[in-house]
Amino acid sequence: MVQQVDNMMVGSVGTIPLAAASFANSVFIMGMVLGMGFTLGLTPLVGHAYGAGKHKESASLLYNSAITNTIIGLILIVVMYSVSFFMDQMGQPDDVARLAIKYYRILVFSMIPFMFFFTLKQFAEGIGNTVNAMVITLTANLVNVAVNYVLIFGKFGFPALGLTGAGIGTLIARISMAIMFVVVYIYRKQFRIYLTEALRSKLNLKTIFRLINVGWPISTQILLEVCAFTFGAIMIGWLGAVPLAAHQIGIGMASITFMIVTGIGSGTTIRVSHQYSVKNHDGLSKAAYASIHLVIAFMSFTALLFIIFRNQLPHLYTNDPAVIAVASQLLIMAAAFQIFDGLQVVMLGILRGLADVKYAMVVAFISYIIISLPLSYLFGFVFKFGAVGVWVGLVASLMIASLLFLQRFIRLYNRLFGN
Repeated sequence: MVQQVDNMMVGSVGTIPLAAASFANSVFIMGMVLGMGFTLGLTPLVGHAYGAGKHKESASLLYNSAITNTIIGLILIVVMYSVSFFMDQMGQPDDVARLAIKYYRILVFSMIPFMFFFTLKQFAEGIGNTVNAMVITLTANLVNVAVNYVLIFGKFGFPALGLTGAGIGTLIARISMAIMFVVVYIYRKQFRIYLTEALRSKLNLKTIFRLINVGWPISTQILLEVCAFTFGAIMIGWLGAVPLAAHQIGIGMASITFMIVTGIGSGTTIRVSHQYSVKNHDGLSKAAYASIHLVIAFMSFTALLFIIFRNQLPHLYTNDPAVIAVASQLLIMAAAFQIFDGLQVVMLGILRGLADVKYAMVVAFISYIIISLPLSYLFGFVFKFGAVGVWVGLVASLMIASLLFLQRFIRLYNRLFGN
């Protein structure tokens, strides 16, 4: 939502800043999800330890993951900042690339607080607490809106910085998220006992390797998915600023629904990991299928909303009629992949709860790289369907991935519990 608020507020400034935000966010999110993926490996491991009553092991996981993820964050900052020197060579319009680079470089420095927040968040989810992360992220969104208003439009004596102001707002919001979670860990008894024990822990290479062994396949799987969407955005940028701005609107709306089902997926990881740790196959099955039913129902509803309000929703971002016309078409495509997108998210949550993460990485490579990218180029440029054609590849990849993940769970469940 932080990025979507940036897009909505920047969109009122003009089409070029909105296109620049789309380009920058598409590149930035590759590094962001790579780091986030490593932190996600913490949740199932903590869930298994917590479910088995191994509290010292949980605290050791917290300490070692905090050290590991901070180092990963520093490495990502160096790599991601280096990428900015090549962004003007990715085929984007010059005015779009120039704005995007400034915004992107500010976002890069938000990686350390982002990684620290996610480490604390994923540990909290592992012990079954999701409320604090929700309150903190909602508060951070309000911080982002307030800082954006002041710096984008130049209020209260501050200069109007446009897209650069949105980048500063995002950086401040992410720093506040990390600080707020530290305060929660210090003052909430549920977390303080783990924090106290974690501070007594020592670096343990075996624990670090366990975290990396689970985290890197998750990170790679997410990265491969994001690569498909990032390269899709770059392809659309070859068509000009208007299709790129429209793409940002379509992907922005889809991202909102995606993050809601990600919440269901995270809850599923927690429930499945807890039930798996005590070999409760009935509870595991109920948690898994309840999540599938929830996601199918919700995403069917949002698909209908995208179709019905496809001409109205783009007005949240821009008043440019050319951008709105293309965005309305892309919202139909977004509606087409809603159920598949939701299904693949919740199936990944189930598989992560079982600590089965390497299969998903292979499926992601096949679906998002081998299938999605060639189809996007074929329909977008060879068949000349433009931005809509590029989205054909995205729809196909999500459909294939979701069905393969579902098939994997059914086979794994039968193997584990002999049904």
